[in-house]
Amino acid sequence: MAALGWLTPRRRSATARSVLAGEAAAEAARTSAHDTPDTAAEEGPGPASPGPAEKSGPTDSSGPADSADSAESTESTGSADSTDSAEPEFPVVGDEKAAAFFDLDNTVMQGAALFHFGRGLYKRHFFRKRELVRFAWQQAWFRLAGVEDPEHMQDARDSALSIVKGHRVSELMSIGEEIYDEYMAERIWPGTRALAQAHLDAGQKVWLVTAAPVETATIIARRLGLTGALGTVAESIGGVYTGKLVGEPLHGPAKAEAVRALATAENLDLTRCAAYSDSANDIPMLSIVGHPYAVNPDTHLRKHARERGWRLRDYRTGRKAARVGIPAAAGAGALAGAAAAAVALHRRRR
Repeated sequence: MAALGWLTPRRRSATARSVLAGEAAAEAARTSAHDTPDTAAEEGPGPASPGPAEKSGPTDSSGPADSADSAESTESTGSADSTDSAEPEFPVVGDEKAAAFFDLDNTVMQGAALFHFGRGLYKRHFFRKRELVRFAWQQAWFRLAGVEDPEHMQDARDSALSIVKGHRVSELMSIGEEIYDEYMAERIWPGTRALAQAHLDAGQKVWLVTAAPVETATIIARRLGLTGALGTVAESIGGVYTGKLVGEPLHGPAKAEAVRALATAENLDLTRCAAYSDSANDIPMLSIVGHPYAVNPDTHLRKHARERGWRLRDYRTGRKAARVGIPAAAGAGALAGAAAAAVALHRRRR
């Protein structure tokens, strides 16, 4: 019965620790965005290469409501989830008070960034096979359930913190660049990437907002040509990780606090901003902006979005996956496949 708890997102209010986490994430995001040269020219303005799921069938879009969606309309299957053709074009070009905030896991990228990062660290001998199998199990369950459980994700982050403790931040940033190329680049959803590009083309800033480490999130944002990233901030002293967090993981209410803090610092009007997520855990973040979008939504978020008239976008393959709110590639064999891959990887490296 304990596993059933993972299928139900937990609602909680912001705490002092979530506010601290949000403020720390906003400060780190602004620092990295202002101090680091834009690499968008290196990556190019177009959408990233489609991941494995996209290559097997047509895109399941919710209909061309915005300028970004028009690029998807030729691949749309089925009817739109919402009829908003009469609304003015969005995003609004030249609106300096507006920005866009994108969740990362299963919104911008298939799967969880933290688990892909763990796989890359294993390849570099940061930990042993037993821990890799644990990462594989967590990733498989994340894909199968289609929702994030705070305790489950916290367990994964605790493992990651213990692994990086004592390592230099610069070392993990360098490794993170390699891991992005190895495991993440081909998992970017082209549909969501096109939405982000529409905001950039309109002259707006675009931020990732994720519970993944801010360093990992920043790398992904830069490689996609986005403005920057709000992520979980791990404490470091003298450029070395201590194994502790600043506040708490950037999850649920903490994400909303981070967006609020960044909006204040950047002089943004949240009623003119947009937010995109797949998870009901991000309802606090989606609720504070004027343009909330449910992208590849889980069952709970899809229901919540429909009740409130939020726009829906689904870039997964298969109408059945869109209806039930789980990844199309997920199934009873996902867990076994992930565990088998972990063992096979270990054997190849012997």
